[in-house]
Amino acid sequence: MSEQESFVEELVNKSEDYSRWYTQVILKAQMADYAPVRGCMVIRPYGYTLWENMQRLLDARFKATGHQNAYFPLLIPESYLAREAEHVEGFAPEVAWVTQGGSEELEERLAIRPTSEAIIGMMYSKWIHSWRDLPVLINQWCNVMRWEKVTRLFLRTTEFLWQEGHTVHRTEEEAQEETLRMLGVYRAFVEEDLAVPVIYGQKTESEKFKGAAKTYSIEAMMGDGKALQAGTSHNLGQNFAKVFDITFQDMDGQRKHAWQTSWGVSTRLIGAIIMVHGDDAGLIMPPRVAPIQVVVVPIWRKEPEREAVEQFVAKLQSVLGSTVRMKVDWDDEHTPGWKFNEWEMRGVPLRLEVGPRDVKNNQVVLVRRDNRAKEFVPFDAVETRVQQLLAEIQQSMLQKAQQFMASRTRTADSYEQLKELMTGDAYAHERGFVLAHWCGDADCEARIKEETTATIRNIPLDAESHEGNCILCGKAGIGKRVVFGRSY
Repeated sequence: MSEQESFVEELVNKSEDYSRWYTQVILKAQMADYAPVRGCMVIRPYGYTLWENMQRLLDARFKATGHQNAYFPLLIPESYLAREAEHVEGFAPEVAWVTQGGSEELEERLAIRPTSEAIIGMMYSKWIHSWRDLPVLINQWCNVMRWEKVTRLFLRTTEFLWQEGHTVHRTEEEAQEETLRMLGVYRAFVEEDLAVPVIYGQKTESEKFKGAAKTYSIEAMMGDGKALQAGTSHNLGQNFAKVFDITFQDMDGQRKHAWQTSWGVSTRLIGAIIMVHGDDAGLIMPPRVAPIQVVVVPIWRKEPEREAVEQFVAKLQSVLGSTVRMKVDWDDEHTPGWKFNEWEMRGVPLRLEVGPRDVKNNQVVLVRRDNRAKEFVPFDAVETRVQQLLAEIQQSMLQKAQQFMASRTRTADSYEQLKELMTGDAYAHERGFVLAHWCGDADCEARIKEETTATIRNIPLDAESHEGNCILCGKAGIGKRVVFGRSY
C-alpha cells in the first residue's frame, strides 16, 4: 500500500460512520484535542486561527452596528444568579460552582458563568440612570462553562468560547428591533462568511431561552441531515430589568424599567463548518475564514531543480503574500502526493503546485479543494486568478450547501408522514428538515418530540402564510408551517 493510500484510508467515510468521521477529521487536522478535564477540549493553533478569523469578521459586523466590547467577571455570586428564578431553573443542572478560595471556604458560592445576564444586569443597574444613557450596546468575547452530560468536540463541551451581546433600550419596540437586527447580523455572517445556509425564525415558548420574552434562532442543516442551532437572539423584555432594578428616568420624568436583549454564537460554529462542508477526504474550509487560503507545494527531485523552484516560489510569495493567507510547504520528509492529501484533509481552499516544468513555462498549477478542478495559470495572471478562484469557491460552497438543504427539506401534511420522514427506514440516510403545520399547543409539541425525537427548530420569519391544521391534533395551525428536525 502506498503512503498516499494509507493516509486517506485513516479517515472513515462519512456515509459509513458520520460521528466517527467528524471526530477523526478534527483530531487528524489538528483542530482540537481532548483535555484532561472531562468534556473540555484544547483548541489547537489551526482550529484557533479559524476561530480568530471568524471572530475578526463577526466583531467588525458588531462594531458597524454601533456595539462596543467590554469584559465582565467569570465568577458570579450565587445570590445574583438566584434572583431570576426562571433563568436559574433553566441553567441549574449545568452550573459549576466554586466553594473554596485558597484554604478558605467561601461564605457564598460563586458560579462559573454559564451565561452573563445576572452579573451584567447588576452592573447595568449601577450605570443607567436616564434615558440619555440609552441605548447601551455592549458585547463581550469570553469563555463559559456548562456541565454537560454528553459532550462532543466543538458542538457541545463543558467549557467553550463565545460572544454574548447584552443591550439595554428605552422602549419595547427598540429592544425588538435590536433582537431582529442581531439575528440578521448572524444570518449574514454565517451565510456570507462561513458559506452555511440557515433558516431564521422564532423559537416556540417551550424552546425559548429561560428568562426571555422571545427567542429567535438561525438553524443550519448538517451533512447528516440533523439541525444545529447556530446562533440565538433574545428579547429579554423587562424580566431582568425588574429583577436587577435597571431603571431610568424617561423623557416624561417618570421612572421606568428598561428593555433588554442578549444574543450569542459560539465555537460550535466551527463544528458547523466541518459538518456542512467536509467530505470523505476531510475538511473543506470557506476561503473567507480559512486559516490558510493558499498552500504552495514545491516539487523537485534534484538540488539544481530545487534552487530554481525556490526562486520561483519567492516571486510567488512577493506577489501573493500580502493579499492571501499563504503557506509554502518545504517539508522534505514527505512526498508531494502525501502533501496533496494532507492539505486536502486540512481543507485549504486552493493548492498551488510548482515544479521544474512550471518554472520553465513560467506558470503554476492551481487546484481547488472544493471540486479538485485543476488549471494552469501564467505567472503574470496568478494574483488575479487566485482572488477570482477564492471568491468562486466561497460562492460555490454556499450554493452546494443550499442545494443540499433544499434536497433534504420536505413537507408533511399528516403525523404519519412526519413520523415516516423522521424515523422510517426509507429515509434513514436522507433525513433532514420537515415543514408541517402545528397548532401552537405545547402538549402537541412535547408529544411529537417524545415519539419522533424531532423538535420544532423555529417558526421561519420569511415563510409565507399558509393555513392548515395541526398534524397531530387536527386543530387550526398558527398560519404557517414550522420547521421540525432532529438536532445536535
